[in-house]
Amino acid sequence: MDGISERKKNILRIVVDEYIQSALPVSSKAITQKHLKDVSSATVRSELSALEEMGYLIQFHTSGGRIPSPEAYKLYIDELMERSALTPEQVRYVKDTFDTRVSRAESIVKSVADVISELTDYTSVALSDPSAEKVKNVGLFPCGKTALLLLVTDLRILKDSFIPLPEGMPEEELARISTILQSVFGGRRMDRVREAEAEAMQAFTAYKETCREVLDALFAYTSRKDVVLSGGNKSIRRAEYRDVEKVEEFLSLVESKERIGELLAQEESEIQIRVQIGGEGVPSDCSVVTASYSAGGRQLGTYGVVGPVRMDYAKVVSVLESVGEILEKVIKNG
Repeated sequence: MDGISERKKNILRIVVDEYIQSALPVSSKAITQKHLKDVSSATVRSELSALEEMGYLIQFHTSGGRIPSPEAYKLYIDELMERSALTPEQVRYVKDTFDTRVSRAESIVKSVADVISELTDYTSVALSDPSAEKVKNVGLFPCGKTALLLLVTDLRILKDSFIPLPEGMPEEELARISTILQSVFGGRRMDRVREAEAEAMQAFTAYKETCREVLDALFAYTSRKDVVLSGGNKSIRRAEYRDVEKVEEFLSLVESKERIGELLAQEESEIQIRVQIGGEGVPSDCSVVTASYSAGGRQLGTYGVVGPVRMDYAKVVSVLESVGEILEKVIKNG
């Protein structure tokens, strides 16, 4: 914001804060009455006009107030917004949720999305990156003429692969295969699982066709990225989504896991918080705020919030940062 005075910065921050809260254009009168009582309305009008000329504010009617432009939001996020820490009650809620999910071996990815949606009151998304997860347990469990392949990592359970079994295969053989799988793959990172293929096949002296199918299903897990959505209808409660066309644009985005996955996959590990305001696959009236999460130097996925451009960015960014810090501690100690 080179060349912009401190007063202009302050007024721009006030406009963005007020508009986020009210969804109404902000007038010079409102600014002087609520925030800058020692500054004349004429001076504030002059500053607002200057900010409009610089591209930070938009005025639809000459006698009306102004709203922030996308450029204003970007500068607000980078320099002006005041972040606030989670309350002790919110921190406790996040920790309890993660601790419960971990103890039940439920998906951390799902719990991340649920927590963020609950704390921000926006639609949240999360994308897992299984490559850095570690295999805790892997085995086969009889299910009629098939066997369920169950894979437990340090973040989730994968259990949707059914392996056809040869007629007459005894359960003892399934137990033996499970023991081999655990011995070969237990403790490995998911991105190193395929390296043990030859070792695994050599250990399987019988039922090699079944074992081949087990390994193929296991390897398929290693490249599988899950997109999780929580609070799908929360963001469209906002005032801007009274327009049916805007609702349809928003729903077309959040209901497409492929599009959400592409947006989240663009996250770069060195960027702590990434904000996309329209464009690049995002509807013009939407924003996507994302962050990557990691533990012990392992990048484990990306999570974020999808909502209107008039988003409470200070709240969202605070939640994303806090959830990331708490999640890392939970995973390290889990």
